[in-house]
Amino acid sequence: MMATTENNLQEAFAGESQASRKYVAFANKAEEEGFRNVARLFRTAAEAETIHALGHLAALQGIGSTLDNVKAAMAGETYEYTKMYPPMLEQARVDNSQAGRMFSYALKAEAVHAKLYQMALEALQQGQDLTGVEFFLCPACGNIEIGKAPAVCPICGAKGERFIKM
Repeated sequence: MMATTENNLQEAFAGESQASRKYVAFANKAEEEGFRNVARLFRTAAEAETIHALGHLAALQGIGSTLDNVKAAMAGETYEYTKMYPPMLEQARVDNSQAGRMFSYALKAEAVHAKLYQMALEALQQGQDLTGVEFFLCPACGNIEIGKAPAVCPICGAKGERFIKM
């Protein structure tokens, strides 16, 4: 296939996005090992990669109205929990890989995310924002709860006090 600017932008967006997240993981490890300044370097580089990724996404015209963005996010989350993660989880089970644990968590969390985007879509279609909601994020599996943190995460079993109020 012949390279096009659009293909290049998509590849660059994916690469910069992955680098950003990888550098955050590297920063966490550096911090855990007591290397605070190396951790800061990784976090700074992660933000730089995010700047690049956002620029590429904008050039792709990949950012629409909030209504369009919610629809796109909902479609993406739905794809992940219905089509992407099920075969990955099955393959991990066949391979007896511990990757299956995170695939399982992600599959279940993505379904929750899709439902939350559905709530947002319904509000936006009424010309409204979500109201009276607080979001709590499970740092172990990515589950999002609204209102309050549960006593125990229904997806991974993490204790509720570990949830991060966003």
